[in-house]
Amino acid sequence: MRQIWITRHGMPDVFEVREAPDPIPNTGEVRIKVSFSGVNFADVLARMGVYRDAPPPPTVIGYEVSGVIDSLGDDLDSDLLGKRVMALTRFGGYSDTICVPVNQVFVIPDDMSFEDAAALPVNAFTAYQMLIAFGRLNAGDKVLIHGAAGGVGWLAVQMTQILGATAYGTASPSKHEALYELGIAECIDYRNKDFVAEVNRLTDGHGVQLVLDPIGGDYWWKSYQALAPVGRLMLFGQAGMATGKTRNVFSMAQWIMQVPWLRFNPVRLIDDNKGIIGVNLGTLWDEAPRFAPWATEIIEWYSNGWLKPRIDNIYVFDEITKAHHRLQDRQNIGKVLLRPE
Repeated sequence: MRQIWITRHGMPDVFEVREAPDPIPNTGEVRIKVSFSGVNFADVLARMGVYRDAPPPPTVIGYEVSGVIDSLGDDLDSDLLGKRVMALTRFGGYSDTICVPVNQVFVIPDDMSFEDAAALPVNAFTAYQMLIAFGRLNAGDKVLIHGAAGGVGWLAVQMTQILGATAYGTASPSKHEALYELGIAECIDYRNKDFVAEVNRLTDGHGVQLVLDPIGGDYWWKSYQALAPVGRLMLFGQAGMATGKTRNVFSMAQWIMQVPWLRFNPVRLIDDNKGIIGVNLGTLWDEAPRFAPWATEIIEWYSNGWLKPRIDNIYVFDEITKAHHRLQDRQNIGKVLLRPE
C-alpha cells in the first residue's frame, strides 16, 4: 500500500509518500480499499506539531476515508465484503488501504459518490454534534458560523436550513457569493467588520442562540458576547493558533494569552444564562456506537438532496503539499480531498 507520512514537524514539504505491506484486519475490523481521504485543519495542526491528539512523527495522519471493504476480521459477517463505505479513522487515513473498527464504518447508498462520502464523516458529524446533539437547535433560532465556507461550515449552514433556523456566517469577501448561493442569510467580512456589532445589528441587539467557533483565542470571548440569553458557544478548534506554516512558540503564547480564561467562570455563566461546550470528534472513539444514528440521519438528508458537501479540490498523494497549502492559506470553499494514484 501507499501512505503519506509526516517525517517531522514543519512546513507542508515534510510529507513523504512511502510503500508498506497491506494491513491485515484484526478482530472487529474491516479493511478498506480507499477511494478518497479527507483533509482537515486538524491535519494541518498535527503536521505543525501543535495538535495534542496526534502521535509524534514519523506518523500517518488522516481522520476519514471512503472506499470499498475488501477484507474482514474473522468475527465479521461476510456480507460486508464489497460494501461501499465511509469511515472515521483514528489516524492513518492518508493511505490507499486501511483497517478500521467496524463501528466506525458506515455503508453508503448507491446515490452517494465516493468523493462526497469522504467529505462527510468528520465535517458532518462535527456539525451534527454541535447543532443537534449539543445545540438542540430549534426552528426560528439564529446561528453564527465562523468559517462558514469551510468543510464544517458549509454543511452546518445546510443543517441549519434543514432545521428551520437562520444561519449567519463569517468568511472572507471572495467566498460570500458561494455562500449566498448556498442560501446563507448573511455573510460577515470578519477582516473589516466587527462580527459582534454585525450580529447585534442583524438580531436587533438580541444575539444568536448558537455560535460555532473553530478559531479560539480572543474570538472565544467575542463569540460569547454575540450570544443571546440561553445561548450556547460551541468550541471546536484552535485554528487561530496556526498563524504561519510552522510551529511558532511566540504566536502560540500570544494565542494562549488571548484566551479569556478568567472571563469564562462559573459565576458569569450562571448570571448570563449562557453555556460553553467543547467539541472534538477525534476524542470520542470510545463513544463510536453513538455515531450510527447520526450517520443514518445525515445519509437520509443527503439522499433527499438536502445536504451536499462542496468539493473544493482533489489532489493525488504526491500533491499532498499543495493540499495543505490550500487549506492553510484559507483558499478553499468546502472540502479538500486526497486520491490515491
